[in-house]
Amino acid sequence: MTTIRLSIHITAPRERVFDLARSIDFHSVSLAHTGEEAVGGRTSGLIELGESVTWRARHFGVRQHLTSRISAFDRPRYFQDRMVRGAFAWMVHDHFFDAAPDGGTVLRDELRFAAPLGILGRIAERVVLRRYMTRFLEGRNAVLKRVAESNEWRQFLEGTPDAPQG
Repeated sequence: MTTIRLSIHITAPRERVFDLARSIDFHSVSLAHTGEEAVGGRTSGLIELGESVTWRARHFGVRQHLTSRISAFDRPRYFQDRMVRGAFAWMVHDHFFDAAPDGGTVLRDELRFAAPLGILGRIAERVVLRRYMTRFLEGRNAVLKRVAESNEWRQFLEGTPDAPQG
């Protein structure tokens, strides 16, 4: 099992950051380099508790499908998604949104996963997957920060129920 913990300060209200993080449309744009596309379950808008999404993307040159379900949800503080089907033996991603003293948000990610294939999977986790998944999350969080701190967030959230203001 591998655990990755990341934290980033975003100068934007946590409701906005929370909703961007669960926006299917934002997710697709933020990971366009992988060809990430929602192809099943919830395919646009803001994903909610109990809903699932199936992503199709290219990783390591291979087209893959991953289905995850929102298994815990406390807007705007926390949500969790769990892999239901995909390339990993299992995967759980916790997203924490802490209010920062300056009115911004500290986004904390905790991603836990295990590769399939026993000892070969554990070697792959240490040699390749930890670094790959860390860079994957860091890249997505950098885009989330840029969008949340600019007016770009409006294209993903305006007009949605409970859309953040300002």
